Amino acid sequence: MKTHQEHVRIEPRGPGLHDVTAQIARVVKASGVRTGMCNVFVQHTSASLVVQENADPAVQRDLQRFLARLAPESADYEHDAEGPDDMPAHIRAALTRTSESIPVAGGELALGTWQAVYLWEHRRAAHTRTVVVTVWGT
Repeated sequence: MKTHQEHVRIEPRGPGLHDVTAQIARVVKASGVRTGMCNVFVQHTSASLVVQENADPAVQRDLQRFLARLAPESADYEHDAEGPDDMPAHIRAALTRTSESIPVAGGELALGTWQAVYLWEHRRAAHTRTVVVTVWGT
């Protein structure tokens, strides 16, 4: 069995869902794995990962608005060391995911027709995010 791991730097320019499918696919290709699994893990507590629709941008806007209602910046949070979006970003990351596992088939990510992997940035300021991509299989 082969195992391959890379750290991928992502530089989102503010909040929202940022498509990282191409960067992840590049790591899968470099791994040489034809059949196996790919795990993607974000090393941050104020950003998350999701597999979501890539066809209609309204889906992303609706997701953003929904999560903003669940964890608004206007709430009275104790933790606000880095500004009013600090604690809401932690809550939003806790409600979503820090990792995704995607099958590898034929040397490619086995995503559905309308699926993509997104880094979901929950902070307003630009941040550099690190995603660990681990691929294993045959």
